[in-house]
Amino acid sequence: MNLKFFDQAAGYLPDICFKNPPDLGILLGSGWGEALKIDEVLVRIKYADIPGLGASTVKGHSGEFILYRHAGKLIAAWCGRRHYYEGAGWEPVVLPVEILRRMGCGTVLLTNASGGINPALRPGDFVIIRDHINLVGANPLIGPHVEEWGERFPDMSEVYTKRLAELLHASANKLGLRAMDGVYAYTSGPCYETPAEIQAYKAQGADVVGMSTVPEAVFACACGMRIAGLSLVSNLAAGISRRTLNHEEVMSAGESAKPSMSALIEDFIARL
Repeated sequence: MNLKFFDQAAGYLPDICFKNPPDLGILLGSGWGEALKIDEVLVRIKYADIPGLGASTVKGHSGEFILYRHAGKLIAAWCGRRHYYEGAGWEPVVLPVEILRRMGCGTVLLTNASGGINPALRPGDFVIIRDHINLVGANPLIGPHVEEWGERFPDMSEVYTKRLAELLHASANKLGLRAMDGVYAYTSGPCYETPAEIQAYKAQGADVVGMSTVPEAVFACACGMRIAGLSLVSNLAAGISRRTLNHEEVMSAGESAKPSMSALIEDFIARL
């Protein structure tokens, strides 16, 4: 990856972003953009203004960076993400995590919307990611080794931190929300999966499927960050659902679950 890309983006952010390490970094996926409760905004910047990042091209991603305080915590939130399928390479995809690393942030919450594969799941459920399957056959760490990003061959035995998963479960239980541990299957997109592919992923142990999160998780894990992964089941995957799939269904599920998403993140933050 091009290190100058990250240098230029970091150089655009005001100095206050690097004064104190955030207690938590959050990357909000489809439908999660209005899940934050904010006491005080310190910095708000549109993605389109950050060199190299560019405006989000996907509905449901507001495309702005917010540094804010809530419940006594300093939080850096990326409202929306760039995806590998957009064709701009890995740099925009992992840039939020690299900026968090440069800010000194050691803990990150990655959220997304996914298709349910496990028959126990239904739209509106939450899946706390315990592991993932990279079905893309590509990795953001491919290329010259950058020492600041950890070892050349980083261990991926525990990408998602168990203690953070326990906190998410505690929050979900307190709020009475349906949440289960699960394995997230990562595909490149932008097309949805075929029914045969979904059955193959199910046989491999996947509970949900989506087009994000794993690149950021791999990068963050290599850098030594603590990671929580949280997925909203927005629809049932192809062949499990009898309906054709579309992004409007994803957005509708996010809209319906907005109060639960917001409450879950807020309670999680309070437990950190």
